[in-house]
Amino acid sequence: MDPRDTAPDSWEQEDDVEATIDGQLDPALMALNVNAKPFVPNVNAAEFVPTFVVKAQDLDSAVAVEKMSTMEVSETPMENGDSDMTTEEPWDQKGAEPNEEPGEEEEETPAPKIPLTQPDAPKKEHINVVFIGHVDAGKSTIGGQIMYLTGMVDKRTLEKYEREAKEKNRETWYLSWALDTNQEERDKGKTVEVGRAYFETDKKHFTILDAPGHKSFVPNMIGGASQADLAVLVISARKGEFETGFEKGGQTREHAMLAKTAGVKHLIVLVNKMDDPTVNWSLERYDECKEKLVPFLKKVGFNPKKDIYFMPCSGLTGANLKEPADMCSWYIGLPFIPHLDSLPLFNRSTDGPVRLPIVDKYKDMGTVILGKLESGSISKAQQLVMMPNRHVVEVLSLLTDDVETDDADPGENLKLRLKGIEEEEILPGFILCNAENLCHSGRTFDAQIVIIEHKSIICPGYNAVLHIHTCIEEVQITALICLVDKKTGDKSKTRPRFVKQDQVCIARLRTAGTICLETFKDFPQMGRFTLRDEGKTIAIGKVLKLVAERD
Repeated sequence: MDPRDTAPDSWEQEDDVEATIDGQLDPALMALNVNAKPFVPNVNAAEFVPTFVVKAQDLDSAVAVEKMSTMEVSETPMENGDSDMTTEEPWDQKGAEPNEEPGEEEEETPAPKIPLTQPDAPKKEHINVVFIGHVDAGKSTIGGQIMYLTGMVDKRTLEKYEREAKEKNRETWYLSWALDTNQEERDKGKTVEVGRAYFETDKKHFTILDAPGHKSFVPNMIGGASQADLAVLVISARKGEFETGFEKGGQTREHAMLAKTAGVKHLIVLVNKMDDPTVNWSLERYDECKEKLVPFLKKVGFNPKKDIYFMPCSGLTGANLKEPADMCSWYIGLPFIPHLDSLPLFNRSTDGPVRLPIVDKYKDMGTVILGKLESGSISKAQQLVMMPNRHVVEVLSLLTDDVETDDADPGENLKLRLKGIEEEEILPGFILCNAENLCHSGRTFDAQIVIIEHKSIICPGYNAVLHIHTCIEEVQITALICLVDKKTGDKSKTRPRFVKQDQVCIARLRTAGTICLETFKDFPQMGRFTLRDEGKTIAIGKVLKLVAERD
């Protein structure tokens, strides 16, 4: 029996046994190179292959290949520092890994994700896309499908949503659950708040803003549209649904108009539900929807040749979103995601003054605010001023789409953690500026307004709700200054006593509280506004002049 297997009589004996083992190891230890260079893990090393797989005679060549691969950049992106671990992982774990999630592994690392490993990845152009349209047109479903196709939501999560949706007899809603996260939205199938998600293509980084389609939540939709660079108007091609959305009370009209007012220059019209049995990818139905929409969009101010792009798709099946649809041979343009990728660059000036309208705020280890940086650039530890209260704040940390960065450029959706201000002291609609160039604030201003829909006449003393950038405030029309001729732009010599639908006028407005605003000429994003009353959009306008307060 081996003496090592029995308990020793004394501890001295145990030492002797160990000493004999050490004696056996001596020659092996002597062969070690004590002056070897310290081990530095190679991040880009080739994948670890267990030695028993490599034939004995190929060992030397395998070492050579490994040496060469240190000079080459790895083709597969390694995430969360996996690459450091590969050399030290036992082979049995390594072999077991692919069996755990084979399908997910392929989807999680599609081609667009490669740039994430590069240090200059955030420099991709950032574009905010808002999905607008009538209730139940399929905005959230398309958003969910895009996230799945670009690998932002894995298959397992979607299968879970599908099971839960089936239990509620709502199988077709499961894709929208990727964006409609709270229980109320899921139960009713209606988006209430503006959902946020992001995805990447080869050239650009997109933030999806999924706006609610229901008329009760139009104020939320205006907040979403004010952050967007590009709007996607989703319309349903299903018989009856398109007509409902497009009639006087439907949201297709109102949303398109509000998007234009919010400063969206480019509009993509997605004709959704083309796979529906009542449509069946019919070109006639597609053209019919197109013919009805174009005159209206033209009237709102979009140029049909330059600003509008129509395309058919199916949100539920994902047809024509990433890959061309086989059923739709008559459509020859690019599918939706490649089309977004091929759009020309938006020109944004980084050297302008800092302007960040606040969309939302909450407490989380300090005060956190959300908003889109309209101009200028912000960096960590920068001192800024919160208008109109003139609070001096410091930026503690800066997140772009939940990824921490040191500086941000215009057009990016940011989360800022601030120091020097309490969460209760901030309201949506406040603006972060740099101290050298503060934004204007006040209560009285002159504006040109277009009355879009109002049954009776509007006289001085009329009250409405003003939506300007992310700010919502009560406003009163205190005086009508003149009427403007729509065709010639001439101003009337006399003051009008009232204005009615479809007329353009210049009026003086006064808000209930102090708000931040700029003239349209100086800063278009903060000089456009909408007037709403009784749940309807009554007028759109632009700020012409700020009037100083009389004490």
